[in-house]
Amino acid sequence: MLKRKRLNVSLLIAAVLFISLAVFMRSQYVVPILMYHSVCENPVEGNRLAVSTDTFRRQMHFLKRHNYNILTLEQLADLIKNKKKIPPRAVAITLDDGYRDNFDCAFPVLKEYGIPATLFLIVDEIGRPQKDRLFWEEIFKMRDSGVIVFGSHCLGPDPLTKIKTDDGLRRQIFDSKRILEEKLGRPVDVFSYPEGRFNDKIRKMVIEAGYKTAVVTNPGKEFANDDIFALKRLRISENARNMFVFWVESSGYYNFMREHRHK
Repeated sequence: MLKRKRLNVSLLIAAVLFISLAVFMRSQYVVPILMYHSVCENPVEGNRLAVSTDTFRRQMHFLKRHNYNILTLEQLADLIKNKKKIPPRAVAITLDDGYRDNFDCAFPVLKEYGIPATLFLIVDEIGRPQKDRLFWEEIFKMRDSGVIVFGSHCLGPDPLTKIKTDDGLRRQIFDSKRILEEKLGRPVDVFSYPEGRFNDKIRKMVIEAGYKTAVVTNPGKEFANDDIFALKRLRISENARNMFVFWVESSGYYNFMREHRHK
């Protein structure tokens, strides 16, 4: 009888610990927002801002094959803002800077799989002479596909934290939105802080400009996971060609591991 009681107590303790761990891990879940930059045929080795077309295709195939719920940023922000239930295996796709290879390499894959993505444009770099950024004609084709939503990545690429005047900040945040809306003929509701850098004043100005959500990179665990004007993202590199690595990064718990791995 005593042994049975001890066994029951041990099982109860184990059950409580398991439930506590499950509750804790659920509280640490962050919908993975995958951040891409260049998608090209032969990325330079060691370039963390580039993935190969083949890797990108394998990753998108993985998401579709395993029935991930691929949300737009606006959908995700609405769920978070209104405290609605987020579907299982949710994920969002973003591309930064407006590399021209996004049209040649990433866009066909997204269309093939019917995967929505948000592409953040640096307005002053559109169609620049180097021909490494998107041209308006390509942007219009992507817009009309219904697959790509465009957001602002400011007028120029420099971090907003380096701009000392309010007028300079307003020009980057407000004018980029106005120009994109005039050219695209539709609202631009999403914003990406250049290099992911921001402060409270910049965040408030983004809200004032009328954006509905904004994304960062890795601000750290001191920032809330549910701030829709500082949504955390995961940079995807060619290392995630390994599908196990990609699975971990798109699991929803990688952000927790990333923020605590140096403790």
